[in-house]
Amino acid sequence: MTKSIALSLVLAASLGLAACSGHADNAANAAANAADNASNAADNAMNAAMNAADNAGNAAANATNAAANAASNAM
Repeated sequence: MTKSIALSLVLAASLGLAACSGHADNAANAAANAADNASNAADNAMNAAMNAADNAGNAAANATNAAANAASNAM
């Protein structure tokens, strides 16, 4: 949702810039680049969040295994 809002704002701003400056091609390219950058940033943030969740899950599994090994060795 926030990705589409950000892209809409970038597009609206670039259209306003194109209308004022008369350099429609440059403004359109800038808008396309900004939209790509916003999309890539959102993808990178999602990947980072997924990796953090995976790392947390792995840490919990490692702690569980360590506790099980310690209990097993104590017997």
